[in-house]
Amino acid sequence: MKKIWIVGAGPGDPDLITVKGLQKLQEADVIMYTDSLVSEELIARGNPAAEIIRTAGMHLQEMVDCIIARVEEGKMVVRLHTGDPAMYGATMEQVALLKEQGIGYEIIPGVSSVFAAAAAVGAELTIPDLTQTLILTRAEGRTPVPEFEQLHKLASHHCTIALFLSATLTKKIVKELQSAGWSDDTPVAVIQRASWPDQKIVRTTLIELDEAMRVNGIRKHAMILAGWALDPSIHEKEYRSKLYDETFTHGYRKGVKK
Repeated sequence: MKKIWIVGAGPGDPDLITVKGLQKLQEADVIMYTDSLVSEELIARGNPAAEIIRTAGMHLQEMVDCIIARVEEGKMVVRLHTGDPAMYGATMEQVALLKEQGIGYEIIPGVSSVFAAAAAVGAELTIPDLTQTLILTRAEGRTPVPEFEQLHKLASHHCTIALFLSATLTKKIVKELQSAGWSDDTPVAVIQRASWPDQKIVRTTLIELDEAMRVNGIRKHAMILAGWALDPSIHEKEYRSKLYDETFTHGYRKGVKK
């Protein structure tokens, strides 16, 4: 079956692509990528003979028609997506149209911006006895979210929340989290362009989030991480996992009786 490769480019740093993803770039006859989001340095590491197609200015049908034409010519096409294609990658709408033409696909995962953002601030998003859940979502803007995924409903779990595509909606975020009972002093970290050379980190609190974003001029390309796992002083507190407790027995170690 004819197919294309959908490859996760990672969050920005060209070194954060997977080995397999880079291999496909180096084998590709055609590399299609969103030039507003993917590092040019990464593209330069691909096959030097590949046709490079920038898609930032193209609509869905244009992209799909372009892919179909190259695949029908027998070319290996790599569609490079920022971060991981599974998260807000708009991949399935492309796949649906390609499958109508008998063209399949294979996905190579990438490092998501949420994990690059957590790494940038040195955070573990799931802390024993504090929170064991991470919600990946976005605030509702021009594109609606399903009723049961309204932010205040998700926030009622009081776990760590990572907000994609929400940098212009901070007033709404604050109100939604407050309505779910979040305290004004809840720690928030904003990471703009995580892993890029111009990465910017802003640490703030829920009540000060909107003003912090305004002062720092952050309106796009930002990940918002919220919850007590983002507390800058978390290392000073006694949260410990069972896994490394000396009394905890598992398949590779017998616990010490006390």
